[in-house]
Amino acid sequence: MSRPGYNLKQAFSQMGRNKGMYFTSVLAITAMMLILGLFFVSFVNVNLFAATIENDYNVLQVYLKENVKPKTAEAAHEAVEDMEGVDHVEYVSSDQALDTLEERWGDNGYLLENLPENPLPESFTVYVSDKEAANRVAKEVTDIKGVDDVVYYQDTIDKLSRLSHFIEMGSVIVMAFLVIVSIIIVANTIKLTVFNREKEIGIMKYLGATDWFVRAPFIWGGIIVGMISAGLAAGLTYLIYSKVIGIIGGDISKMLSVSVVPAEYLTYNVLIIFLCIGVSIGMCGSIISIRRFLDR
Repeated sequence: MSRPGYNLKQAFSQMGRNKGMYFTSVLAITAMMLILGLFFVSFVNVNLFAATIENDYNVLQVYLKENVKPKTAEAAHEAVEDMEGVDHVEYVSSDQALDTLEERWGDNGYLLENLPENPLPESFTVYVSDKEAANRVAKEVTDIKGVDDVVYYQDTIDKLSRLSHFIEMGSVIVMAFLVIVSIIIVANTIKLTVFNREKEIGIMKYLGATDWFVRAPFIWGGIIVGMISAGLAAGLTYLIYSKVIGIIGGDISKMLSVSVVPAEYLTYNVLIIFLCIGVSIGMCGSIISIRRFLDR
């Protein structure tokens, strides 16, 4: 390891002599990381949706009926404000609601500018003290005259939390399985390379070469395989994710009023994670295979 130039040269040389096996290793590790990357981007986005909506768990949006009379709206406002557990109530006009929606849509907000008329109703934003109060108010508020509907996010939060937990557990299980498989593949690849150089390594040991001097080119070979796989997997993850959000990202923003995580930001983090995993897999597989040979 003290002579990186020599070790890298030897690593590339042995990779060239065993192209097929190293190519198979790269494909296997790339496939593993790609699956992990898709789990990761799904997990991050679901967590973002859940966190964004959870910030509004103590907020209810009470929508008034179309063309409701001002006196009826005022009476409804007072009735909601007098409910137990309600901290305060804010009136939201149709124009204010449209402006808020346009702001949440971000770059897609221009789509709302040419509407023939404002389709959003007047509403109240009701702030409550806790989850129990929100549940109670959500049930009672529909009985108030002039109220058309109420939107409350707790059910959505619970579903997203369960989905997020499922993806997280699935990612851990899949990652553990695929990492073990990848280490075995790299170990077998290195083992075959070692067998091909058995006589050469025997001569090196006879001449006094240390175990680390023998190990180093194989370890570097494993690291190179891991790094190449990490780059390929990160690139494929970016291409797939950017394509998907290009197709459905706008629809998600419209439906949930939440923006998806940008592909560039995710890809940078995915690349760092993949490099750490790839290098670790390459080193572990190489050390395991060469250790068995040196210990004989």
